[in-house]
Amino acid sequence: MNLSKHPIKFRCCSILLSALLFVMCISSCTLIPYQSAEGVNDNYTDEQLRVHFLDVGQGDSIFVELPDKKTLLIDAGEKSCGEGVSDYINARGFDTVDYLVATHPHSDHIGGMAYIVDNMNIGSVFMPRVSSNTKTYENLLESIYDKDLKITCARAGCVISENSSYKIEVLAPDVIDEDNLNNCSAVIKLECGNAEFLFMGDAENEEIENINADLSCDVLKVGHHGSETSTSLEFIERANPDYAVISVGADNGYGHPDKCVCDLLSQFGCEVYRTDIDKTIVFSYDGNLIKVENGEN
Repeated sequence: MNLSKHPIKFRCCSILLSALLFVMCISSCTLIPYQSAEGVNDNYTDEQLRVHFLDVGQGDSIFVELPDKKTLLIDAGEKSCGEGVSDYINARGFDTVDYLVATHPHSDHIGGMAYIVDNMNIGSVFMPRVSSNTKTYENLLESIYDKDLKITCARAGCVISENSSYKIEVLAPDVIDEDNLNNCSAVIKLECGNAEFLFMGDAENEEIENINADLSCDVLKVGHHGSETSTSLEFIERANPDYAVISVGADNGYGHPDKCVCDLLSQFGCEVYRTDIDKTIVFSYDGNLIKVENGEN
């Protein structure tokens, strides 16, 4: 049946389709709060560090509970995910993001961040020195300025925080590529005891090849949602992770993650988790062992 010849039926189908898409969008960014067996925001006597890879669909957002009960948030997904990310953090017992990192000005990474800034207490803000004329980027800057927050340039060598328990350092960018914002991504390494986490943002091979720092890690947040432009054989040889997390939306239009990336990770014996399949994924480190579990349980 040609719906264009039946305007009432066509209009009804359009309304139903729009409603379905709206519900799908909302559900993809409704995050179920994770609770450990010990409870929300419990003491850190046997789990010093928790890293939450949040299911924000085709985007990135990583929430980290640090051993000193401070918090780190790397990206916040699209605009529709800001409230869900905030609610998730609140449900964990926190109302403050001590270290807020916007890896680069693409909406699937910073879209929800204005909501975070508007509705939570913020300590320090870190962003690479690159500009964008999008409304999403402008909204984030406006929220930051309205709270009289200062932006620290996230570039290679910048130490976000360091103490006897952990170190959070920016490994890239060193050179800004205005023609490719992915290659301006803040690449973050978190070291806590013997555990190392590497968060790649959307950094592509050109940016990665210019990183002189040690890229070895136990847990890798795979770059650019598993795109082949961000995960080469040479990079995986340098990183040599035991675990890999791909933040990606189900049935996305980009074909992410690329099969060759999944095959490469498997070839290196990497235990791979995907937010489109495993939903929110939580890693914990107790000073001895890294444990992983699905956060939506």
